[in-house]
Amino acid sequence: MQERDYFSEKDETKVHALQCPSCRQSNDYKIRWRVRRKKKSLPRNAGEDDRMRFKAARDYMVRVDDVVQCSTPRCGRRIEITALQSVVFL
Repeated sequence: MQERDYFSEKDETKVHALQCPSCRQSNDYKIRWRVRRKKKSLPRNAGEDDRMRFKAARDYMVRVDDVVQCSTPRCGRRIEITALQSVVFL
């Protein structure tokens, strides 16, 4: 079985404060996350190995955006998101 059989996916947007390394301005940016929540039950065709993996599975979020653009009009440079984790367990 594949991982998408264990989880339901939904995209969410969260606001995070980031500082531009170029102009040093701190602003709030909307960053997209893909939230994967564990399904209530396993499909019928699951084997014993799949049951053990499903039991150990947890809800988590994966960051979709790796880069945002600085919102300061005179700067406009790309900000690489390194301060936030790329995977967060819920």
